Amino acid sequence: MTAEANHVLLLAGTSEARQLGKTLAETFPEWRLTASFAGVVRDLPDLGVTTRVGGFGGVEGLQAYLRQEKITAVVDATHPFAAQMSRNAAEAAKRLNIPLLRLERPCWHPVESDRWTHVASMDEAAVSLPAGARAFLAIGRKEIERFTHRSDIFGLARMIEPPPAPLPSSWELLLSRPPASTKEEISLFQDRDITHVVTKNSGGSRSFAKIEAARQLKLPVIMIARPQLPDAETAPTVAALVDRLRLILESRD
Repeated sequence: MTAEANHVLLLAGTSEARQLGKTLAETFPEWRLTASFAGVVRDLPDLGVTTRVGGFGGVEGLQAYLRQEKITAVVDATHPFAAQMSRNAAEAAKRLNIPLLRLERPCWHPVESDRWTHVASMDEAAVSLPAGARAFLAIGRKEIERFTHRSDIFGLARMIEPPPAPLPSSWELLLSRPPASTKEEISLFQDRDITHVVTKNSGGSRSFAKIEAARQLKLPVIMIARPQLPDAETAPTVAALVDRLRLILESRD
């Protein structure tokens, strides 16, 4: 195998994946790089590389794609909660003996003054909200229906695109990406009289402002734990993953 033959499949969907796509293309211009998006969000970024959109058809479909496209390495830079895609990628790569690296953001951790309740699932998070809560829900469009039966709370749901079903009439839908500014989040929480924050433990810096805002306002946070993912070699940053990928593929030449 030569360096020119390397074809890397980047499973995208995060802000780090955007950085990674650009960095890989610039660092290894002789490699082929294909970025793949699930297509859940229509407003997709242009990574400047060959891009495909849509599912693969489970493990078997992904395995067939890897073989057909002569993929030499898979980089999983999907969201930490995109568990099924990560499981499929790990299994397909294992079957074909293709190296897989996962870009895994470090989790968020509370500090002493934080008021966090750790829960294992969306359903547990929904149950944990007290009656009368005014909850900020940063959980995504597909999971919001786990909370809409709670007619005894107010929900402010922020997501990039509308959910599949309408929210309760007394709730508010905010269609936007998370701001980077803690000040903006504080202003939002105060304006809507938010009493609780519900969020996935996505980690990273891109959406940390809501955590810092809750910390400064001393709001309770219901923190949903990440799903269990299959064992894989991981890297916490784009730079670390690029360095490791270089070593792996050079050792296979």
